[in-house]
Amino acid sequence: MTTLSPHSATDPAPATPPVRLPSRPLRVAVLGATGAVGQELLALLEERGFPVAELIPLASPRSAGQPLPWRGERLEVQPVREGCFDGVDLVLASAGGSISRAWAPAAVAAGAVMIDNSSAFRLDPEVPLVVPEVNPEAAFAHRGIIANPNCTTILLTLALAPLAARRPMRRVVVSTYQSASGAGARAMEELRQLSRTVLEGGEPVSTVLPHSLAFNLFLHNSPLQPSGYCEEELKMLHETRKIMDLPDLRLSATCVRVPVLRAHSEAVNIEFNEPFPVEEARALLAQAPGVELIEDFSANRFPMPTDVTGRDPVAVGRIRQDLSEPHALELWLCGDQIRKGAALNAIQIAELLRQEEGA
Repeated sequence: MTTLSPHSATDPAPATPPVRLPSRPLRVAVLGATGAVGQELLALLEERGFPVAELIPLASPRSAGQPLPWRGERLEVQPVREGCFDGVDLVLASAGGSISRAWAPAAVAAGAVMIDNSSAFRLDPEVPLVVPEVNPEAAFAHRGIIANPNCTTILLTLALAPLAARRPMRRVVVSTYQSASGAGARAMEELRQLSRTVLEGGEPVSTVLPHSLAFNLFLHNSPLQPSGYCEEELKMLHETRKIMDLPDLRLSATCVRVPVLRAHSEAVNIEFNEPFPVEEARALLAQAPGVELIEDFSANRFPMPTDVTGRDPVAVGRIRQDLSEPHALELWLCGDQIRKGAALNAIQIAELLRQEEGA
């Protein structure tokens, strides 16, 4: 794993690492502002009334000058370059791992806190990996960088954490049904276009994803590893262990890309050290922060991607006893990949850092 810590020998980090964000309105840079997550970050900063004194949208040089809406005005995208983080308090980064690794030292050296949505730092032992509803205390151990987890992991840990807090958890088996948004705005647009092609009797040819998603699904296209698992599946294993501080948790994932625009779904089997009554689990999840229970067995009505698209909560339902294992429960969940799976979680981390200061 490539490790880049903000206090490495090549990085002039301050002797006392920053812990909280200032209580005053902040200068905020959004790195990757033109992407699907970047645009959601801008919308959520405005929607949630985050105290922004100045917003600086950053992207690659080819996107420089592109106008983006912000608080009734239009801001010009600026190219990421030397000096672009001077005077910035907070960097919300969603531009890919290579970009984050390249520019994180400059952001931290300038005195900013970077909340990074890429995989660049998630497994770095010196960088906190945070879901505010699950491990908020981890955020305050940062040394300039906080990692935002993978989208599927965020959704999963919101459902696992309240149950693990009640009874020891020993094994999780999860199958994911992941939307086009996880591959970016171009993949979403391709799904729209190729769906029209199929409906009109044409042959869909994908140029963004390895296969057409139109009326189709395929196993996740992240690189396969020697174990036979793909990179996405191993992210779920290692990130869940780190967030929940369960280094020995056994977890197996199968990740699938499905023809949904922007909400992921997951089928989850959870094995405990002892039986876990279904009604107790249901009650815990019904009151868990960030979770919404959608469950009507009489009507066969449980969470769907349309229930969570454009909304904050992760919807959980169909909680039931595993008939093959008395110590295991089954459940189903859905969450908006762009929102809670990425942009919202990052902004909640920033809000957490300010809240602790009494802002």
